[in-house]
Amino acid sequence: MLGIHQGQVHKLAIEPGSPFSFYTCGEDGVVKHFDLRTRVATNLFICKEAKFNLVVYLNAIAVDPRNPGLLAVAGMDEYARVYDIRSYRSETWYNYSEPVDHFCPAHLIGSDHVGITGLAYSDQSELLASYSDEFIYLFSPGMGMGPNPPSSSETETPNPPSSSETETETETETETETETVTETRKTIQPQVYKEHSNRETVKGVGFFGPKCEYVVSGSDCGRIFIWRKKDGELLRAMEADKHVVNCVESHPHMPLMASSGIETDIKIWTPGGTEELGSPRTAEQVMESTHVCFKTQICLG
Repeated sequence: MLGIHQGQVHKLAIEPGSPFSFYTCGEDGVVKHFDLRTRVATNLFICKEAKFNLVVYLNAIAVDPRNPGLLAVAGMDEYARVYDIRSYRSETWYNYSEPVDHFCPAHLIGSDHVGITGLAYSDQSELLASYSDEFIYLFSPGMGMGPNPPSSSETETPNPPSSSETETETETETETETETVTETRKTIQPQVYKEHSNRETVKGVGFFGPKCEYVVSGSDCGRIFIWRKKDGELLRAMEADKHVVNCVESHPHMPLMASSGIETDIKIWTPGGTEELGSPRTAEQVMESTHVCFKTQICLG
């Protein structure tokens, strides 16, 4: 046994460029690093929220392929937290790093009814987050809220200016620039992907295509949903499980996808079909027109 979490583990992340190294996170809030060459598991940190210093039960983890030093985790609250794992402290179990960035749609800040079940990084360092009982959101690196995210009240009204009579002209300019950046981040909204259902189980999310042109996810309805990344248009909804699809993973180099759910098999999806599909306008039409889009091979689990 390489290591153990106190609770369920839903996801691991392989370190880019290293077939021997990977990371895990669990419902105990602990993030671990594994090296198969040494067969040693290192406890990196415990994820905690800032307000009450409570442990965050984690569902998802992802490593930025363009900057492998950045690790994103998410779970039973509204934030996707990004850590710089090069700066972690490993002297004791209780020394954990602080996140360097937070991501969350503005309208979900302060919500007690959502969590994140899946995370994925694109090859352009965009961060994809799938929210339970909500939608999927795509964040560009500039949408981060920094190490100290605002409260829900702060996202509704700007911070009041300082009342100090001794502030200098430089300080005033700095505050103005900070407020401008804050307001800009409020007006920039992440791309949203809808129509699927993420309520019953922990579902992953990912990219598909040689340049991450598409977003893919499972759903409670037993289908795989495929959206165009740039505008959120739903392109396909394919029957993939009699119950629920939890996992959809893309091959890193080939046009292949693997999916799994409540059934006991893993399905491998490859491009196929000979009929030319039109451009359906509704989710219902998409679902009805996808039977010729892909062909499947079933690997017994």
